[in-house]
Amino acid sequence: MADDLNKLGDRLREVFADKVISLENRLDELTLVVASADMQAVFLRLRDDTGFHFEQLVDLCGVDYSTYGSELTEAGAYQVDEAAMNPFKLRFAAVYHLLSVEHNTRLRVRVFAEDDAAPTLSSVAELWPSANWFEREAFDLFGIVFLGHPDLRRILTDYGFVGNPFRKDFPVSGHVEMHYDAEQKRVVYAPVTVEPREVTPRAIREENYSRH
Repeated sequence: MADDLNKLGDRLREVFADKVISLENRLDELTLVVASADMQAVFLRLRDDTGFHFEQLVDLCGVDYSTYGSELTEAGAYQVDEAAMNPFKLRFAAVYHLLSVEHNTRLRVRVFAEDDAAPTLSSVAELWPSANWFEREAFDLFGIVFLGHPDLRRILTDYGFVGNPFRKDFPVSGHVEMHYDAEQKRVVYAPVTVEPREVTPRAIREENYSRH
């Protein structure tokens, strides 16, 4: 297994020498990081090159790295560990999990969106049709726009939903609420009226618990 991963890593560095931003082995799985400008060429080669032949995209997910390497203090603020921070300095990324049935090999590829304010990446739905719903999910939950997607729209939240619920800065109470209006005979949306509250569970123990 280790020899196969080493061979795959060496070939990735050889073929994509000028495109590899990062390549590391963790938990016996390689993670390749490439720039968004190079992703289409890299993915096409990974799929069609007989030495790779990653014919299946088994998963795609979005990631928000805004608090990566931080710890939440008792006061409710994030304390940053500089040594553990995201070295790429970008907030949003899509992570692609590829499988080669022919070579019995897996590869994880991470691509960061260059613009934190309006994250965009190229769609890979034409390369792997399974990416269609995965990209819609990342668009819905993280707000990552996949250019060239054939039908990019929300897939888990409602059409009137505001915001992207998997972003780290999304409030627990949300932005809007909905209810059925009997007079209008339809569902209507309004600004959320639920006040933010602390949701961290607290343990309730009897007095002198630690002495038992």
